[in-house]
Amino acid sequence: MPNAEAEVPPQQGDKKKKPEPFHLAEKIGEMVDYGYPLTMSFPRKDRELADELRRSMLAILRYSVEIDRRYFKKTTTQNMDVELAVLRKFVRLAASKDLHGGKYPPPLTMHQYETWAKFNDEIGRLLGGYIASL
Repeated sequence: MPNAEAEVPPQQGDKKKKPEPFHLAEKIGEMVDYGYPLTMSFPRKDRELADELRRSMLAILRYSVEIDRRYFKKTTTQNMDVELAVLRKFVRLAASKDLHGGKYPPPLTMHQYETWAKFNDEIGRLLGGYIASL
């Protein structure tokens, strides 16, 4: 009689699964790496807007760490979604020519606005998929 242990099929739950990296936090980090230096070069009259942009980016980064570490994530993801909407409005405001008048250019060029908006859009899509999976 062959070894009895060999006849038992392997258990599927025995293997330790590696946790997937949290892609949302990576994308948020890339967005902060892009946007933070841009806000440092805002003119003095737009310093308050730059401060709000930095606060909003850092709040989103903080929420991503909380989402990664918490067990109950729904409230944190909703807070992050609201903060992302606020950041989108501030970025749009920083690129608005109407706000700054015809005499002064806006602090963000059109290319910078488009790039930052793409980051925000990608983060929004990842966050929306994450919220739908909860």
